[in-house]
Amino acid sequence: MVGITLLGCLSSLPVSGKPTSVFGQQNAQNDKSGAVEPVIAAFERRVKEYVKQREQLEEKLPKLSKDATPEQIQAHETAFQEAVRMARSGAKPSEIFTPEIARYIRLAIKREFKGKQLKELRETSLEAEKQGVTVKVNAPYPQNKEQMEVPTLLLVLPPLPKQLRYRFVGRYLLLVDRENRLIIDYMREALP
Repeated sequence: MVGITLLGCLSSLPVSGKPTSVFGQQNAQNDKSGAVEPVIAAFERRVKEYVKQREQLEEKLPKLSKDATPEQIQAHETAFQEAVRMARSGAKPSEIFTPEIARYIRLAIKREFKGKQLKELRETSLEAEKQGVTVKVNAPYPQNKEQMEVPTLLLVLPPLPKQLRYRFVGRYLLLVDRENRLIIDYMREALP
């Protein structure tokens, strides 16, 4: 399976002086206007809240030594996963990828990828074998899945802290914890 990894950074998208909305009939070129900035800020706040929670949980775990064996590393990861799962046992899809940020992301991807580029992105993502990836909040993302970076996409998505990454599985966009590999949230139909 090819999981498309998207590391967080943000380009300078066009900014319009007029109050437009990414959710209405306005042109997607203006979607970084004042109407969308609060949506991005709210997404970033939800991401930071998760990172703070997972950092607090990780601090409670025994520290790994520099000479840790593969078994000890795996045991640490499993304990970290379980701690996060327990703390987020009531987590549901769309808590971080709310409908508002999901619309923004869909429009940003649609604006950036057209014609041949969109076709290639779809083929890469949609033709990928999805077996072994359970798209579910708090499910682990398989460690053995191939990853491919798409630098152009990195420029249109809201930035992420180093603890998280974006991944595509088919038309799903996932938010995955880098260290414990848990799927923190996902959105459907991210690709146009």
